[in-house]
Amino acid sequence: MKEEGQEPGIRQGNKYLATGLRFGGGIVMFLLLGYALDRWLNTVPLFLLVGTFVGAGLGFLSVWRELKADAANQPTWRKRPGGQAGGKADGQADGRSGGREE
Repeated sequence: MKEEGQEPGIRQGNKYLATGLRFGGGIVMFLLLGYALDRWLNTVPLFLLVGTFVGAGLGFLSVWRELKADAANQPTWRKRPGGQAGGKADGQADGRSGGREE
């Protein structure tokens, strides 16, 4: 479905802005949850630190999964004609013969 009144670049920017806000929001949410647990249990900022790292890890996972699912975001250098992935195969591109003398 095409949105009217917005240019494609603006829509693309909004998508990535939302992704960044979700990443930051996950960190802040788990940080505040850890802070509340520390206050409730009367502990050192153990849960605050754990919540921060858990939020960062889950936020990164969310962003990574969304970017991997976006077909328009995939690099073009990975797909080559003939079904080969990028990189040199068996030293052919640099003149070597895989260690064999011919």
